[in-house]
Amino acid sequence: VQLQASGGGLVQPGGSLRISCAASGDTFRPYTVAWFRQAPGKEREFVAAIHRSSGRPSYTDSVKGRFTISRDNARSMVSLQMTGLKPEDTAVYYCAASRTVILSSLSLDGSYGYWGQGTQVTVSS
Repeated sequence: VQLQASGGGLVQPGGSLRISCAASGDTFRPYTVAWFRQAPGKEREFVAAIHRSSGRPSYTDSVKGRFTISRDNARSMVSLQMTGLKPEDTAVYYCAASRTVILSSLSLDGSYGYWGQGTQVTVSS
């Protein structure tokens, strides 16, 4: 499967942004899809994931209550709605997919074999 992330940009603190990950090349439904982010000088970190069969979302603690991950299997797309954005949310956001990742390993980037190219999100006044 090929992944294409889009929707990044510059937003003021407290603002909202929606980024999307479009999949192609394979049936989308069997894939669990996650968002990771990497800020300059920092390691890549897990942000959110949505499970392939249950549709259950998982979030890292720092974004709970502010970010919402959703998927549209008919359009082969996963979106991340981000609200209450903070400067520390500034990073390149990557979507990733896996057919085999288990719930206990959702936050591990090594669990995902397919990655998009990333989209820049900058939160600044």
